[in-house]
Amino acid sequence: MVVGAGLAGLTAATALARHGVEVTVLEARDRVGGRTRGIEVAPDAWADAGAAYLGDRHTELHLLLSELGIKTTPTTMHGASRFDLGQDARTEAGRFPPLAAVALGDLFDRLAELTARIDPVAPWRTPGAEQLDRQTAAEWAAEQLSHPDARTFFPLFLGEMMAADPAAVSVLHMAFYLRSGGGLRYLNAFEGGAQQDRVAGGAHQVCERLAAGLGDRVRTGEPVRTVHQEATGATVVTERAAYPADAVVLALPPLLAEALSYQPPLPAPRAGRHTTPGCAIKVHLVYPAPLWRRHGLSGWSVSATGPLLSTVDDSPADAGPGVLTGFVTGAEAHRFAALTPEQRRAAAEAHAARLFPELPPPTDCLVTDWVNDPYSHGCYAALLGPGDWLAHGPQLAAAHQRLFFAGTETSTEFFGLMEGAIRSGHRAAAQLLATC
Repeated sequence: MVVGAGLAGLTAATALARHGVEVTVLEARDRVGGRTRGIEVAPDAWADAGAAYLGDRHTELHLLLSELGIKTTPTTMHGASRFDLGQDARTEAGRFPPLAAVALGDLFDRLAELTARIDPVAPWRTPGAEQLDRQTAAEWAAEQLSHPDARTFFPLFLGEMMAADPAAVSVLHMAFYLRSGGGLRYLNAFEGGAQQDRVAGGAHQVCERLAAGLGDRVRTGEPVRTVHQEATGATVVTERAAYPADAVVLALPPLLAEALSYQPPLPAPRAGRHTTPGCAIKVHLVYPAPLWRRHGLSGWSVSATGPLLSTVDDSPADAGPGVLTGFVTGAEAHRFAALTPEQRRAAAEAHAARLFPELPPPTDCLVTDWVNDPYSHGCYAALLGPGDWLAHGPQLAAAHQRLFFAGTETSTEFFGLMEGAIRSGHRAAAQLLATC
Protein backbone atom coordinates (compact mmCIF):
# COMPACT_ATOMS: atom_id res chain seq x y z
CA MET A 1 0.00 0.00 0.00
CA VAL A 2 1.27 3.47 -0.93
CA VAL A 3 -0.35 6.61 0.45
CA GLY A 4 0.16 9.65 -1.76
CA ALA A 5 0.30 9.84 -5.56
CA GLY A 6 2.96 12.49 -5.91
CA LEU A 7 6.41 11.86 -7.35
CA ALA A 8 7.64 10.00 -4.27
CA GLY A 9 4.62 7.75 -3.91
CA LEU A 10 4.31 6.87 -7.58
CA THR A 11 8.06 6.24 -7.85
CA ALA A 12 7.85 3.84 -4.87
CA ALA A 13 4.73 2.15 -6.26
CA THR A 14 6.31 1.66 -9.69
CA ALA A 15 9.48 0.20 -8.16
CA LEU A 16 7.45 -2.20 -6.02
CA ALA A 17 5.26 -3.26 -8.95
CA ARG A 18 8.37 -4.03 -11.01
CA HIS A 19 9.43 -6.42 -8.25
CA GLY A 20 6.13 -8.24 -8.47
CA VAL A 21 4.55 -6.64 -5.42
CA GLU A 22 0.77 -6.15 -5.51
CA VAL A 23 0.43 -2.45 -4.84
CA THR A 24 -2.43 0.00 -4.38
CA VAL A 25 -1.92 3.77 -4.32
CA LEU A 26 -4.37 5.93 -2.35
CA GLU A 27 -4.54 9.63 -3.16
CA ALA A 28 -6.69 12.21 -1.38
CA ARG A 29 -6.99 14.55 -4.36
CA ASP A 30 -8.99 13.93 -7.50
CA ARG A 31 -5.72 14.06 -9.44
CA VAL A 32 -2.23 12.63 -9.20
CA GLY A 33 0.92 14.73 -9.03
CA GLY A 34 1.12 16.10 -5.50
CA ARG A 35 3.12 19.31 -5.63
CA THR A 36 3.51 19.04 -9.40
CA ARG A 37 0.51 20.48 -11.17
CA GLY A 38 -0.13 21.64 -14.72
CA ILE A 39 -2.29 24.60 -15.71
CA GLU A 40 -3.53 24.96 -19.27
CA VAL A 41 -2.78 28.59 -20.13
CA ALA A 42 -4.03 28.21 -23.70
CA PRO A 43 -5.29 25.27 -25.76
CA ASP A 44 -2.60 22.55 -25.51
CA ALA A 45 -0.20 24.97 -23.79
CA TRP A 46 0.72 24.18 -20.20
CA ALA A 47 2.56 25.91 -17.38
CA ASP A 48 3.84 24.49 -14.11
CA ALA A 49 1.77 25.62 -11.16
CA GLY A 50 4.00 23.60 -8.84
CA ALA A 51 7.49 22.11 -9.15
CA ALA A 52 9.06 23.07 -12.45
CA TYR A 53 12.85 23.22 -12.80
CA LEU A 54 15.70 20.75 -13.04
CA GLY A 55 19.42 20.66 -13.67
CA ASP A 56 22.08 18.20 -14.82
CA ARG A 57 22.69 16.90 -11.26
CA HIS A 58 19.10 15.72 -11.02
CA THR A 59 20.10 12.37 -12.43
CA GLU A 60 17.17 10.26 -11.22
CA LEU A 61 14.67 12.74 -12.64
CA HIS A 62 16.51 12.79 -15.99
CA LEU A 63 16.53 8.99 -16.06
CA LEU A 64 12.80 8.87 -15.31
CA LEU A 65 12.04 11.44 -17.99
CA SER A 66 13.98 9.34 -20.49
CA GLU A 67 12.09 6.20 -19.50
CA LEU A 68 8.77 7.97 -19.90
CA GLY A 69 9.68 9.60 -23.21
CA ILE A 70 9.39 13.15 -21.86
CA LYS A 71 11.75 15.88 -23.05
CA THR A 72 13.09 19.02 -21.40
CA THR A 73 13.36 22.57 -22.67
CA PRO A 74 15.89 25.23 -21.61
CA THR A 75 14.72 27.96 -19.26
CA THR A 76 14.81 31.15 -21.32
CA MET A 77 16.91 33.89 -19.73
CA HIS A 78 17.97 36.12 -22.63
CA GLY A 79 17.64 39.85 -22.15
CA ALA A 80 17.71 42.42 -19.39
CA SER A 81 16.18 42.13 -15.92
CA ARG A 82 13.95 44.45 -13.93
CA PHE A 83 14.49 45.30 -10.27
CA ASP A 84 12.15 47.17 -7.93
CA LEU A 85 14.11 47.43 -4.69
CA GLY A 86 12.72 50.51 -2.99
CA GLN A 87 13.11 53.04 -5.76
CA ASP A 88 11.66 53.13 -9.24
CA ALA A 89 11.91 49.93 -11.25
CA ARG A 90 15.33 49.69 -12.90
CA THR A 91 16.60 47.74 -15.87
CA GLU A 92 19.90 45.88 -15.56
CA ALA A 93 21.81 43.82 -18.11
CA GLY A 94 22.08 40.69 -15.95
CA ARG A 95 20.49 39.07 -12.92
CA PHE A 96 22.70 40.80 -10.35
CA PRO A 97 20.57 43.32 -8.44
CA PRO A 98 21.52 47.02 -8.34
CA LEU A 99 22.68 46.82 -4.74
CA ALA A 100 26.08 47.17 -3.14
CA ALA A 101 28.18 44.40 -4.66
CA VAL A 102 30.53 44.19 -1.67
CA ALA A 103 27.60 43.80 0.74
CA LEU A 104 26.00 41.05 -1.33
CA GLY A 105 29.35 39.35 -1.78
CA ASP A 106 29.77 39.32 1.98
CA LEU A 107 26.26 37.85 2.39
CA PHE A 108 26.99 35.03 -0.02
CA ASP A 109 30.41 34.38 1.52
CA ARG A 110 28.81 34.02 4.94
CA LEU A 111 26.13 31.71 3.59
CA ALA A 112 28.71 29.62 1.74
CA GLU A 113 30.85 29.25 4.87
CA LEU A 114 27.80 28.26 6.89
CA THR A 115 26.59 25.80 4.26
CA ALA A 116 29.98 24.10 4.00
CA ARG A 117 29.85 23.21 7.72
CA ILE A 118 26.66 21.12 7.39
CA ASP A 119 26.73 17.34 7.52
CA PRO A 120 24.80 16.57 4.31
CA VAL A 121 23.81 13.05 5.38
CA ALA A 122 22.79 13.77 8.96
CA PRO A 123 22.48 17.54 9.50
CA TRP A 124 21.64 17.01 13.18
CA ARG A 125 25.21 15.71 13.61
CA THR A 126 26.76 18.93 12.32
CA PRO A 127 29.21 20.42 14.83
CA GLY A 128 27.28 23.11 16.68
CA ALA A 129 23.96 21.77 15.36
CA GLU A 130 22.10 22.54 18.58
CA GLN A 131 22.89 26.24 18.34
CA LEU A 132 22.23 26.36 14.62
CA ASP A 133 18.88 24.64 15.11
CA ARG A 134 17.89 26.96 17.94
CA GLN A 135 18.42 30.20 16.02
CA THR A 136 16.14 31.43 13.23
CA ALA A 137 17.48 32.63 9.91
CA ALA A 138 16.08 36.08 10.72
CA GLU A 139 18.07 36.19 13.96
CA TRP A 140 21.20 35.05 12.10
CA ALA A 141 20.75 37.84 9.55
CA ALA A 142 20.27 40.45 12.28
CA GLU A 143 23.59 39.38 13.81
CA GLN A 144 25.61 38.80 10.66
CA LEU A 145 24.41 41.41 8.18
CA SER A 146 25.13 45.06 8.84
CA HIS A 147 24.67 46.60 5.39
CA PRO A 148 21.06 47.59 4.53
CA ASP A 149 21.39 46.19 1.01
CA ALA A 150 22.30 42.76 2.36
CA ARG A 151 19.39 42.91 4.81
CA THR A 152 17.05 43.89 1.97
CA PHE A 153 18.18 41.10 -0.32
CA PHE A 154 18.43 38.25 2.19
CA PRO A 155 14.67 37.57 2.62
CA LEU A 156 14.16 37.85 -1.14
CA PHE A 157 16.91 35.30 -1.75
CA LEU A 158 15.52 32.93 0.87
CA GLY A 159 12.02 33.27 -0.53
CA GLU A 160 13.21 32.43 -4.03
CA MET A 161 15.39 29.51 -2.96
CA MET A 162 13.12 27.77 -0.43
CA ALA A 163 9.82 29.70 -0.16
CA ALA A 164 10.63 30.64 3.40
CA ASP A 165 10.13 33.55 5.73
CA PRO A 166 13.50 33.91 7.54
CA ALA A 167 11.65 34.07 10.86
CA ALA A 168 10.09 30.63 10.23
CA VAL A 169 13.18 28.47 9.64
CA SER A 170 16.18 27.56 11.73
CA VAL A 171 19.68 28.39 10.57
CA LEU A 172 20.37 24.66 10.42
CA HIS A 173 17.45 24.11 8.06
CA MET A 174 18.42 27.04 5.84
CA ALA A 175 22.03 25.89 5.56
CA PHE A 176 21.06 22.24 5.07
CA TYR A 177 18.56 23.11 2.33
CA LEU A 178 21.21 25.04 0.42
CA ARG A 179 23.79 22.26 0.91
CA SER A 180 21.36 19.50 -0.02
CA GLY A 181 20.37 21.23 -3.25
CA GLY A 182 23.93 21.54 -4.51
CA GLY A 183 25.07 24.78 -2.91
CA LEU A 184 24.25 28.44 -3.43
CA ARG A 185 25.67 28.83 -6.92
CA TYR A 186 24.04 25.69 -8.28
CA LEU A 187 20.62 26.32 -6.75
CA ASN A 188 20.55 29.94 -7.90
CA ALA A 189 21.73 29.34 -11.47
CA PHE A 190 19.79 28.89 -14.65
CA GLU A 191 22.48 27.95 -17.16
CA GLY A 192 24.47 25.11 -15.59
CA GLY A 193 22.36 25.15 -12.44
CA ALA A 194 19.29 23.71 -10.80
CA GLN A 195 16.98 25.92 -12.86
CA GLN A 196 18.57 25.20 -16.22
CA ASP A 197 15.65 23.32 -17.76
CA ARG A 198 11.92 22.76 -17.52
CA VAL A 199 9.91 19.70 -18.44
CA ALA A 200 8.55 20.28 -21.93
CA GLY A 201 4.78 20.40 -21.65
CA GLY A 202 4.84 20.52 -17.84
CA ALA A 203 6.22 18.46 -14.98
CA HIS A 204 2.75 17.13 -14.17
CA GLN A 205 3.18 14.69 -17.05
CA VAL A 206 5.67 12.64 -15.03
CA CYS A 207 3.14 11.59 -12.41
CA GLU A 208 0.38 11.21 -14.97
CA ARG A 209 2.43 8.74 -16.98
CA LEU A 210 3.61 6.86 -13.91
CA ALA A 211 -0.02 6.56 -12.80
CA ALA A 212 -1.07 5.43 -16.26
CA GLY A 213 1.50 2.63 -16.02
CA LEU A 214 -0.04 1.51 -12.73
CA GLY A 215 -3.58 1.65 -14.09
CA ASP A 216 -6.46 0.97 -11.72
CA ARG A 217 -4.01 0.37 -8.88
CA VAL A 218 -4.13 4.15 -8.35
CA ARG A 219 -7.25 5.33 -6.54
CA THR A 220 -7.93 9.06 -6.24
CA GLY A 221 -10.42 10.76 -3.95
CA GLU A 222 -9.33 8.56 -1.02
CA PRO A 223 -8.13 10.71 1.90
CA VAL A 224 -6.45 8.47 4.46
CA ARG A 225 -7.43 8.99 8.09
CA THR A 226 -5.92 6.13 10.09
CA VAL A 227 -3.12 3.59 9.80
CA HIS A 228 -3.33 0.46 11.96
CA GLN A 229 -0.29 -1.77 12.35
CA GLU A 230 -0.48 -5.37 13.54
CA ALA A 231 2.16 -8.06 13.94
CA THR A 232 1.51 -9.53 10.49
CA GLY A 233 0.21 -6.59 8.50
CA ALA A 234 -1.44 -3.19 8.44
CA THR A 235 -4.77 -1.60 7.62
CA VAL A 236 -5.19 1.79 5.98
CA VAL A 237 -8.54 3.44 6.65
CA THR A 238 -9.92 6.13 4.33
CA GLU A 239 -13.23 7.96 4.28
CA ARG A 240 -14.58 5.22 2.00
CA ALA A 241 -13.07 1.94 3.04
CA ALA A 242 -10.46 -0.03 5.01
CA TYR A 243 -7.58 -1.48 2.98
CA PRO A 244 -5.53 -4.40 4.36
CA ALA A 245 -1.85 -4.45 3.44
CA ASP A 246 1.36 -6.26 4.30
CA ALA A 247 3.20 -2.92 4.54
CA VAL A 248 2.60 0.77 3.89
CA VAL A 249 4.69 3.47 2.22
CA LEU A 250 3.55 6.84 3.48
CA ALA A 251 4.54 9.46 0.89
CA LEU A 252 3.17 12.62 2.50
CA PRO A 253 4.64 15.92 3.70
CA PRO A 254 5.47 15.80 7.43
CA LEU A 255 2.54 17.96 8.53
CA LEU A 256 0.05 15.76 6.67
CA ALA A 257 1.67 12.59 7.98
CA GLU A 258 1.55 13.97 11.51
CA ALA A 259 -2.18 14.69 11.15
CA LEU A 260 -3.04 11.00 10.59
CA SER A 261 -4.10 8.71 13.41
CA TYR A 262 -1.76 5.78 14.08
CA GLN A 263 -2.64 2.65 16.02
CA PRO A 264 -0.45 2.02 17.88
CA PRO A 265 1.04 5.55 18.00
CA LEU A 266 4.33 6.23 16.25
CA PRO A 267 7.38 6.33 18.55
CA ALA A 268 8.19 9.90 17.47
CA PRO A 269 6.22 12.73 15.81
CA ARG A 270 6.70 13.59 12.14
CA ALA A 271 6.53 17.35 12.78
CA GLY A 272 6.49 19.79 15.69
CA ARG A 273 4.91 23.08 16.64
CA HIS A 274 7.59 25.01 14.78
CA THR A 275 7.19 23.02 11.53
CA THR A 276 5.34 25.19 9.00
CA PRO A 277 4.14 24.88 5.41
CA GLY A 278 6.31 26.15 2.58
CA CYS A 279 5.15 29.69 1.80
CA ALA A 280 4.65 29.76 -1.96
CA ILE A 281 1.92 30.95 -4.30
CA LYS A 282 2.40 30.93 -8.06
CA VAL A 283 0.81 33.51 -10.33
CA HIS A 284 0.71 32.98 -14.09
CA LEU A 285 0.18 36.12 -16.15
CA VAL A 286 -0.75 35.14 -19.70
CA TYR A 287 -0.09 37.30 -22.77
CA PRO A 288 -0.69 36.70 -26.51
CA ALA A 289 3.07 36.14 -26.90
CA PRO A 290 6.27 36.74 -24.87
CA LEU A 291 5.94 40.47 -25.56
CA TRP A 292 8.72 41.47 -23.12
CA ARG A 293 11.28 39.88 -25.42
CA ARG A 294 10.48 42.52 -28.05
CA HIS A 295 11.73 45.11 -25.57
CA GLY A 296 14.98 43.26 -24.86
CA LEU A 297 13.74 41.91 -21.53
CA SER A 298 14.12 38.41 -20.15
CA GLY A 299 10.97 38.53 -18.00
CA TRP A 300 13.12 38.09 -14.88
CA SER A 301 12.45 40.55 -12.08
CA VAL A 302 13.01 40.94 -8.35
CA SER A 303 10.97 43.20 -6.09
CA ALA A 304 11.43 44.20 -2.46
CA THR A 305 7.68 44.54 -1.98
CA GLY A 306 4.90 42.20 -3.03
CA PRO A 307 3.05 40.54 -4.19
CA LEU A 308 5.32 39.35 -7.03
CA LEU A 309 8.69 39.11 -5.32
CA SER A 310 10.16 37.63 -8.50
CA THR A 311 9.02 36.81 -12.02
CA VAL A 312 10.40 34.54 -14.71
CA ASP A 313 9.59 33.76 -18.34
CA ASP A 314 7.78 30.40 -18.38
CA SER A 315 6.44 30.64 -21.92
CA PRO A 316 6.02 27.35 -23.80
CA ALA A 317 9.03 26.48 -25.93
CA ASP A 318 7.03 26.42 -29.17
CA ALA A 319 5.22 29.42 -30.58
CA GLY A 320 2.28 30.27 -28.39
CA PRO A 321 1.27 32.44 -25.48
CA GLY A 322 3.66 34.37 -23.30
CA VAL A 323 3.66 33.34 -19.65
CA LEU A 324 5.19 35.39 -16.88
CA THR A 325 5.28 33.35 -13.68
CA GLY A 326 5.25 35.38 -10.51
CA PHE A 327 6.42 33.94 -7.18
CA VAL A 328 4.74 35.10 -3.99
CA THR A 329 6.79 33.69 -1.12
CA GLY A 330 7.59 33.99 2.56
CA ALA A 331 5.47 36.29 4.71
CA GLU A 332 4.08 37.92 1.57
CA ALA A 333 2.45 34.62 0.59
CA HIS A 334 0.31 34.64 3.74
CA ARG A 335 -0.83 38.21 3.08
CA PHE A 336 -1.64 37.40 -0.55
CA ALA A 337 -3.45 34.18 0.39
CA ALA A 338 -5.83 36.16 2.62
CA LEU A 339 -7.11 38.25 -0.33
CA THR A 340 -10.18 37.48 -2.39
CA PRO A 341 -9.61 36.11 -5.92
CA GLU A 342 -10.51 39.51 -7.35
CA GLN A 343 -8.07 41.29 -5.04
CA ARG A 344 -5.30 38.83 -5.88
CA ARG A 345 -5.71 39.40 -9.60
CA ALA A 346 -5.85 43.17 -9.22
CA ALA A 347 -2.73 43.22 -7.02
CA ALA A 348 -0.76 40.92 -9.35
CA GLU A 349 -1.70 42.83 -12.49
CA ALA A 350 -0.91 46.19 -10.88
CA HIS A 351 2.51 44.93 -9.83
CA ALA A 352 3.23 43.56 -13.30
CA ALA A 353 2.22 46.89 -14.83
CA ARG A 354 4.65 48.69 -12.52
CA LEU A 355 7.47 46.29 -13.41
CA PHE A 356 6.74 46.07 -17.12
CA PRO A 357 4.92 49.25 -18.23
CA GLU A 358 5.65 48.33 -21.87
CA LEU A 359 3.22 45.41 -21.69
CA PRO A 360 -0.54 45.48 -22.18
CA PRO A 361 -2.76 43.99 -19.46
CA PRO A 362 -2.51 40.18 -19.43
CA THR A 363 -5.27 38.19 -21.06
CA ASP A 364 -5.48 35.95 -18.01
CA CYS A 365 -4.19 35.74 -14.46
CA LEU A 366 -4.09 32.28 -12.84
CA VAL A 367 -3.26 31.84 -9.16
CA THR A 368 -2.22 28.58 -7.47
CA ASP A 369 -2.39 28.89 -3.70
CA TRP A 370 -0.19 26.24 -2.09
CA VAL A 371 -0.35 27.88 1.33
CA ASN A 372 -3.99 26.86 1.83
CA ASP A 373 -3.86 23.59 -0.11
CA PRO A 374 -5.24 20.98 2.32
CA TYR A 375 -3.33 18.08 0.77
CA SER A 376 0.08 19.73 0.45
CA HIS A 377 0.37 22.10 3.39
CA GLY A 378 2.57 24.40 1.38
CA CYS A 379 5.19 24.30 -1.33
CA TYR A 380 8.10 23.91 -2.18
CA ALA A 381 8.48 21.77 0.95
CA ALA A 382 7.80 21.86 4.68
CA LEU A 383 9.84 24.42 6.59
CA LEU A 384 11.68 23.14 9.65
CA GLY A 385 11.72 25.71 12.40
CA PRO A 386 13.80 26.04 15.56
CA GLY A 387 14.47 22.65 17.14
CA ASP A 388 12.89 20.62 14.35
CA TRP A 389 16.01 19.00 12.91
CA LEU A 390 17.31 17.75 16.22
CA ALA A 391 13.88 16.60 17.38
CA HIS A 392 12.53 15.07 14.16
CA GLY A 393 15.34 14.82 11.61
CA PRO A 394 16.65 11.37 12.63
CA GLN A 395 13.15 9.87 12.28
CA LEU A 396 12.09 11.42 8.95
CA ALA A 397 13.32 8.51 6.82
CA ALA A 398 13.35 5.79 9.49
CA ALA A 399 10.92 2.90 8.99
CA HIS A 400 8.66 1.85 11.85
CA GLN A 401 7.66 -1.82 11.79
CA ARG A 402 5.58 -2.11 8.60
CA LEU A 403 5.45 1.60 7.87
CA PHE A 404 7.96 3.23 5.51
CA PHE A 405 8.29 6.93 4.74
CA ALA A 406 8.88 8.73 1.44
CA GLY A 407 8.58 12.31 0.24
CA THR A 408 11.10 14.99 -0.65
CA GLU A 409 11.31 16.01 3.03
CA THR A 410 12.66 12.55 3.88
CA SER A 411 15.56 12.90 1.46
CA THR A 412 18.85 14.43 2.53
CA GLU A 413 19.72 14.66 -1.18
CA PHE A 414 17.95 17.51 -2.98
CA PHE A 415 15.52 18.11 -0.13
CA GLY A 416 12.48 20.02 -1.39
CA LEU A 417 13.09 19.27 -5.07
CA MET A 418 11.60 16.77 -7.52
CA GLU A 419 14.91 14.92 -7.50
CA GLY A 420 14.67 14.46 -3.74
CA ALA A 421 11.13 13.09 -4.03
CA ILE A 422 12.16 10.49 -6.62
CA ARG A 423 15.19 9.39 -4.62
CA SER A 424 13.03 9.03 -1.51
CA GLY A 425 10.58 6.82 -3.39
CA HIS A 426 13.36 4.49 -4.51
CA ARG A 427 14.77 4.39 -0.98
CA ALA A 428 11.43 3.60 0.67
CA ALA A 429 10.70 0.84 -1.84
CA ALA A 430 14.14 -0.70 -1.25
CA GLN A 431 13.61 -0.56 2.53
CA LEU A 432 10.28 -2.34 2.19
CA LEU A 433 11.63 -5.02 -0.14
CA ALA A 434 14.55 -5.70 2.18
CA THR A 435 12.33 -5.94 5.26
CA CYS A 436 9.04 -7.56 4.27
